[in-house]
Amino acid sequence: MSASTAFAQTADDDVVMTVNGTPVTRSEFVYSYNKNNGDGVIDRKTVEEYADLYANYKLKVAAAVDARLDTLASFRNEYAQYRDRQVLPAIVTDADVLAEAKRLYDNRKRKIGSQGLVLAAHILLRLPQQAPDSENDRAKQRIDSIYLALSQGADFADMARRLSQDPGSAGKGGELPWFAVGQTLKEFEDQAFALQPGEMSKPFLSPAGYHIILMKNRKQLEPFDSLRDEIVKFVERRNIRDAIAMRKVSETVRQSNGKLAKVDVMNHLADSISAADSDTKWLFKEYHDGLLLYEISNRMVWEKAAKDEQALARFFKANKKKYAWSEPRYKGIAFFVRNEDDVKAVRKCVRKLDFSKWNEALRTTFNSDSVKRIIAEKGIFRRGDNAVVDQIVFKIDTVPNIPDGFVGAAVYGKKLKAPKEYTDVRGLVVSDYQERLEQEWLADLRRRYPVVINKEVLKTIKQ
Repeated sequence: MSASTAFAQTADDDVVMTVNGTPVTRSEFVYSYNKNNGDGVIDRKTVEEYADLYANYKLKVAAAVDARLDTLASFRNEYAQYRDRQVLPAIVTDADVLAEAKRLYDNRKRKIGSQGLVLAAHILLRLPQQAPDSENDRAKQRIDSIYLALSQGADFADMARRLSQDPGSAGKGGELPWFAVGQTLKEFEDQAFALQPGEMSKPFLSPAGYHIILMKNRKQLEPFDSLRDEIVKFVERRNIRDAIAMRKVSETVRQSNGKLAKVDVMNHLADSISAADSDTKWLFKEYHDGLLLYEISNRMVWEKAAKDEQALARFFKANKKKYAWSEPRYKGIAFFVRNEDDVKAVRKCVRKLDFSKWNEALRTTFNSDSVKRIIAEKGIFRRGDNAVVDQIVFKIDTVPNIPDGFVGAAVYGKKLKAPKEYTDVRGLVVSDYQERLEQEWLADLRRRYPVVINKEVLKTIKQ
């Protein structure tokens, strides 16, 4: 098996590149290139440009494998769940769906039994099960009067629409869906199945209230062939394919007499599907490597950059000119108060606190109960960001919209010509620092892991 695989790779699937000793075949590279450079992609890459990016991607995956991230239970479980979602529908054939439809039909027919199905209409007057005698008497008198009118020729559908208290059927002239034994209240069922088409029951009581039933039709369940398409659509609509697939997997495990577990069967099925369909094979590979890429990148770049506050501060200080603003900003709060005295109280509340703690301090001091004493917005504002800041700080001719119940607007903070600390432009600093870490990491990976790109093979891949 290994020999035949190696031969197939050499003869039919040239190696585009080798990263840390692991070959990347032409089919894998072309699959990824086509997927990421389609017509809808704005920044399309040439084959040569993409080869360099793909080598970087594979370097990171190699680092993740070296870190044994592929052995983590969390990784294995997530990858298996994704892969199995692709595998399960693929192992269900049309014959399996048809067999499931027949099984559902047979179960339905068995439950219906010899009495078949009935189509009935009814008029219901609702009555609580423990209603007082007076209420019961009124309902009984009313249902008897309805029955008398029906017996004298009144139209059943018209009476149901006007008088029935069953909202589901009243608008349809009292008509219910076809039903079988065991699908409704026993008291209702006993009365219905005792009638022949065209017959009407006398008023009777069920846990729902008083009824009168008009039997419209009776039948046996139609043959399977006449219902087959409808049942197959039901199977597809309810996504029963996954249940069919899991039964097949369970049956394979059962027949192995303990030699196989579910994971063994799923691995074998995934391998079989991958061998038959290269796109599926590379889809599995893409998700497998993508999970590793995410985890290693999070550890080496994203989370590392976001949490290292000292490193972010140093990076900002070294690159301070890059973050200069073209116009001043206002770092502080714009707020509305219900009482003018709270303007001073707000300023006093946050004066000696770090900017990051202002919101919590204002909330606990002024808005801890059901009545909000202030409405405040904290931020680093440009012109046009906030009407209160525009009017008071930037002296723009604008009128803030003061909320109902509040008497005035105020600000507290300071006007900055440029960011003073990295937290003033934290999002930009984190992004740039992540990019720096990424570049340094890739340079280190290039030193540690050899990359060989077969340019002759690359030339044979069309744009």
